[in-house]
Parts: sequence; C-alpha cells; structure tokens
Amino acid sequence: MTIHAIRFDLLPVAPEHDYPQPARLLAGNPQRTTWNHYTNASGEVFAGMWSSEVGSWRIGMGEREDELFFVTVGRCRLVADDGHTVECSAGQSLLIPAGFHGIFEVIEAMTKHYMIVERHR
Repeated sequence: MTIHAIRFDLLPVAPEHDYPQPARLLAGNPQRTTWNHYTNASGEVFAGMWSSEVGSWRIGMGEREDELFFVTVGRCRLVADDGHTVECSAGQSLLIPAGFHGIFEVIEAMTKHYMIVERHR
C-alpha cells in the first residue's frame, strides 16, 4: 500500500453540520461545520477544518484527547473552569489539553485547521 501526504484543498470532503447540545449551549445557537479530511487507521487521530458562527458552549476534553488548532479566520476565547482565559485569532495556534473543561466562545465567526489525538490506551 502506498501512503501519500494529504493537502486538504485537494481532497474535497462532504461537510458535517451540527449545533451545540442544548444542555451545553450558553449563547446563540451557532451552526458548526466540520470537514474531517483524515482519520488514521486506529481511529485515534483526526485532522481537518472546522468553522462556527458566533456563540458559546461548554466543552470537556476527554482524559486522553488533545486538540491543536490554527485559526485562519475569526477569533475565539477559551475560559477554563478555574477562570483562566486565552484568546486566539487568525494566524494563531492553540492547544486544548486532555482533561480541559470550560467554555468555548466564538467571538467572531471563525475557521480553524485542527488535529485531534484521542489515545485509546
């Protein structure tokens, strides 16, 4: 089997649309769109693009789930349950570590490239 590098703009995928679960929703009702371009063979690594309308909701990363993303458009803010706040704008990267719990707020409609690693062991 031959393995090749993947350039997202050359690998069109159907978008998936969703909204925050009502129990997690804090402001607005933002439509979120995901283009998952890659899932590895073990199902532990995911990569693609994601966009969201303005709004905020509670998030909780699994104990073995890390996400690194790079914002291409817009701005977001993450507020940890302990109050620590970090913003990320176009041209900046952010890592959400395993076990993070808090609020994801989209301040300006945004698009990001993401990579999620969700270790099974």
